[in-house]
Amino acid sequence: MPLDDSLSLLTKGYGWLPDRRRALGGRTVRARLAGMRAVALEGPDAVRFFYDEDHVRRSGALPEPVVGTLFGKGAVHTLDGHPHRVRKSMFVALLMGDGIGPLVERTTAAWDDAVTAWSQRRSIVLFEEAAEVLAGSVTRWAGIPVTDDEVPGLARDLLAMVDGFATGGPRHFRARRARGRREAWLADLVSAVREGRTTVPEGSAVNVVARHRDSDGELLDPRVAAVELINIIRPTVAISWFLAFSGHALIRWPEHRERLASGDPAFALAFAHEVRRFYPFAPFLGGKAPREIEWDGQRIPQGAMVLIDLYGQNHDPDLWDDPYVFRPERFLGTDIGAFELIPQGGGDPRAGHRCPGEDVTVTVLSALAVRLARLRFDVPEQDLSISLRRIPAKPASGVVLAVHGSD
Repeated sequence: MPLDDSLSLLTKGYGWLPDRRRALGGRTVRARLAGMRAVALEGPDAVRFFYDEDHVRRSGALPEPVVGTLFGKGAVHTLDGHPHRVRKSMFVALLMGDGIGPLVERTTAAWDDAVTAWSQRRSIVLFEEAAEVLAGSVTRWAGIPVTDDEVPGLARDLLAMVDGFATGGPRHFRARRARGRREAWLADLVSAVREGRTTVPEGSAVNVVARHRDSDGELLDPRVAAVELINIIRPTVAISWFLAFSGHALIRWPEHRERLASGDPAFALAFAHEVRRFYPFAPFLGGKAPREIEWDGQRIPQGAMVLIDLYGQNHDPDLWDDPYVFRPERFLGTDIGAFELIPQGGGDPRAGHRCPGEDVTVTVLSALAVRLARLRFDVPEQDLSISLRRIPAKPASGVVLAVHGSD
């Protein structure tokens, strides 16, 4: 077993596992993180193995700093088995299927309204402005009452929860403070809905979460209900990262802009998939071995961490031709396997731990990327570098644009 790899992870970021794999010449590597034994896997078969609860469990596996910032204590991400399936069904009902259409319509309308304001300013930071569009749209779609003046602060808090989960220092503590504020706010809202002091639309996310009964037949504790409401709205606001990456891609490879702006739905979808594949977001996912297991000839002791390398698999040359080339066309006319493209996990989101909000991410990103391509803008001098040491990564400038309008 190697020495602790925590410092190497901090210094190399997304490159840590791919570098280890190249050095060792295999898809499976052993490691130690925060004193815990770990085995890191990569490849479609490894993803199938990872998402089998007989091999890997999530309960007790996620580090407290991640739970305390990104997911929230008591979240669906920390459950396994029947309790997980019952809780997950709530997310599936809200985030997959017909419910996406009204959210996309609300979001695209908010974007179109924002363009007018953007064109009257010297410049905007795309990452920040996209977050406000998304935060206002998803909270109102979810039935959460919020005023225009409250949206910027809400957007900053939801971004902070994502931005601070994998680091220490100011970003991490900003994330904890943001989570505390928003959990208290939404727990009060859930209590008010249950007590009849506040009315929200029937079928809205607030109504569904407030009325949901868990596998034990009981209503969720108001604080846990607040956690799950955040887990509905936070991932949508996190699309800001992918929109900043989309802006970065259109600046670096402007040859894609005309085709994307045409509104061709197949190309817009392919562009969204390529943004999610090419650019770094989550580096890996983790769980624990519930018993001694074996993978790829490696013995994994009971209680050891099992990691699946998302960034490494999305850049694996055995899966993707020229993986470090940005080429949306690779997804045209291609069926994507449930265990191949895994920026938000793998497998079936209805039954496993794959993010149920992935359909929302892809659909909203596809729609807004088209609108981004239609913007008339100049690109002021700025730092567009993306450090793979920073998790989650983003363009250093946030992508500054001088917007003149939209075609």
